[in-house]
Amino acid sequence: MDHFLYRDGALCAEDVAVAEIAAAVDTPFYLYSTATLLRHYRLFDEALAGMPHLVCYAMKANSNQAILRTLAEAGAGMDVVSGGEYARAKAAGVPGERIVFSGVGKTKAEIRAVLEGGIRQFNVESEPEMQAISEVASSMGVIAPVTIRVNPDVDAKTHAKIATGKSENKFGIPIARARQVYAEAAALPGLKVVGIDVHIGSQLTQLEPFEAAYKKVADLTQALRADGHEITRLDLGGGLGIPYARSNEAPPLPTDYGALIKRTVGHLGCEVEIEPGRLIAGNAGILVSRVIYVKSGEGRDFLILDAAMNDLIRPAMYDAHHDIVPVIEPAAAVEHQPYDVVGPVCESGDTFAKARQMPPVAAGDLLAFRSAGAYGAVMASEYNTRPMIPEVLVHGDQFAVIRARPTFDEIINRDTIPAWL
Repeated sequence: MDHFLYRDGALCAEDVAVAEIAAAVDTPFYLYSTATLLRHYRLFDEALAGMPHLVCYAMKANSNQAILRTLAEAGAGMDVVSGGEYARAKAAGVPGERIVFSGVGKTKAEIRAVLEGGIRQFNVESEPEMQAISEVASSMGVIAPVTIRVNPDVDAKTHAKIATGKSENKFGIPIARARQVYAEAAALPGLKVVGIDVHIGSQLTQLEPFEAAYKKVADLTQALRADGHEITRLDLGGGLGIPYARSNEAPPLPTDYGALIKRTVGHLGCEVEIEPGRLIAGNAGILVSRVIYVKSGEGRDFLILDAAMNDLIRPAMYDAHHDIVPVIEPAAAVEHQPYDVVGPVCESGDTFAKARQMPPVAAGDLLAFRSAGAYGAVMASEYNTRPMIPEVLVHGDQFAVIRARPTFDEIINRDTIPAWL
């Protein structure tokens, strides 16, 4: 469910008409709903009620400060994957004890900064990283809390580019070697092992891969405890998918996911951490764009928009589907026709949809890309010297620009001309 609905023939974000925002900030822009963000966060929090837990929002999905503060004030922790994301989380007011640091390439400079600022735990991805954390923590005279990410060799049945739990993926320690690696961690100075971490991928639409992975984690927990390790936390990752196409079968609900967690690891007495990102932010955002031209081609019509692949790269990168709807609601009986929906960037890959069945569209019409709140703005670029587009947050009947569109001068002036030119 989201809070982008037609009212009296006009698409609204909560209590504000999308066309009103477009008139104020110009297109294209991202638009987020506070009510949807909070609803989705609370669904996860409530799904784990009755067991000690922390919902850590995977902020790589959308790291705007306003989004982070909205979730942090509701009680969310943060899952970060870089020093920059850690700095963003802290700037948004998230205390260090609610931040976990994931990612395969943590540098010593990042490790030091995080230890100075406070951290709930490092999710360790490799033995060399574990040694680096030990060295930095020891040099600072502090103890770094760590979990070790195990790779359970489970097929998440998702897109190959966002699968992370198979043996050929770059993430984590093979689960077969976990007991050996935990023994090495226990022997290193400056580290305190607090738990186990696992994350098998993103946009999962079935619960079976989670169940397979979590059962392996449960068995590993008991084996590690038998080896003398104090395992008090289980970081179970994120990855629950969203329905990008309204016509598709909906993925499992957070309540079903929570029940699975309780069934597979609830008997272990551990605090559970989960790291949802896409399901919290994805349906909480839309991309609003205007049609520049309707172009007739050889056997097809093109809708040329003012949004492009640099604004929303998911279709070009993953062949991802986003429902595209008119901001002005079409009549129920209107006949649909196929359009190729494209942007103005000089790449054939700048295509959002092919032969998409839509109601008749004219130049100047506003369109909304649904389910664009996750991995949209954060993956955007200024390719073709196209300014990063604004982000807008709605709260009831209010809206605010939470990231402004830069001017061409601001973009160009970031360059430095060397003295010899």
